[in-house]
Amino acid sequence: MNPARTDARRLHDPDLRGFASDNYAGAHPEVLAALALANGGHQIAYGGDTYTEGLQQTIRSHFGGTAEAFPVFNGTGANVTALQALTDRWGAVICADSAHIHVDEGGAPERMAGLKLLTVPTAHGKLTPELIDREAFGWDDEHRAMPQVVSITQNTELGTVYTPDEIRAICDHAHGLGMKVHLDGARIANAAASLDVPMRAFTNRVGVDILSFGGTKNGMLYGEAVVVLNPDAVSHLKHLRKMSMQLASKMRFVSVQLEALLAKDLWLRNARHANEMAQRLADGVRSVPGVEILHPVEANAVFARLPHAVSERLQQRYRFYFWDEAAGDVRWMCAFDTTQDDVDGFLAALKEEMARQ
Repeated sequence: MNPARTDARRLHDPDLRGFASDNYAGAHPEVLAALALANGGHQIAYGGDTYTEGLQQTIRSHFGGTAEAFPVFNGTGANVTALQALTDRWGAVICADSAHIHVDEGGAPERMAGLKLLTVPTAHGKLTPELIDREAFGWDDEHRAMPQVVSITQNTELGTVYTPDEIRAICDHAHGLGMKVHLDGARIANAAASLDVPMRAFTNRVGVDILSFGGTKNGMLYGEAVVVLNPDAVSHLKHLRKMSMQLASKMRFVSVQLEALLAKDLWLRNARHANEMAQRLADGVRSVPGVEILHPVEANAVFARLPHAVSERLQQRYRFYFWDEAAGDVRWMCAFDTTQDDVDGFLAALKEEMARQ
């Protein structure tokens, strides 16, 4: 092949960063290098390539000898495909009312998978066995969707982290009721970094049946994976992935990115750095009078409450989102490429805007 060239134009400032989402970050250079490594020549399409085959051993090194990875395009696709594999046509999924599958997926689990979400209010985004019991009933009632799955998010949408013992209690309780457990791991690496344990410590070791493994928020260009941890719990995942429009023809380019993250410690390095930047941000915010941190800062997210007008002015300088605009709640996210200077500059801007009240 000829040396790489392009007629594309750079249309953004590569030094510009904000705190809106870890999805805003680009791809890690090691991931881009892996994509180049997998390019060239011909490889079997639809997952028959050597990179997808090799990924399986890497996945098993993290999640046990029975684990199997099914690469997909995105997180919603991973969740919808995984939940379909655990439920019957009449099935329902119990989840927190803040869960991504309920709040941020456009109704895809219900529209595309045809299942019912049974949501429960939680403190800081975390389910417990007692909270699960609020919706875990009516299995023989033909008038009610049948609870078949408990879905939890690690770390949660509110930036909190389940301990392995907390997830074990949920799995034991759900399995005791005849239900299965799905873990939405869009930020699973951040949770492992926060807990300082391997990912298996709060997944296959404690009873999780299936996992949506997130890579995009942690340095990949695109792509996630459904990871089957308990083969006896799932049904026809290969066919469901295709039906859900999540089967990549050139799958090697998803698989090699996952390999780049997981083969050694890139996944952990990226997550630790993002978490550390969030802690630096939270420490600085706590010193600003009039700004309240709303949830424990346990991963790479900081949720805060401050005057609405201040947030609007601050958004002109740094991108971030309101979480609950009526209440004045905002979310600040850190990514693998957030720098100390980014955090310190944001804190200085926050102090300036608060002083203008």
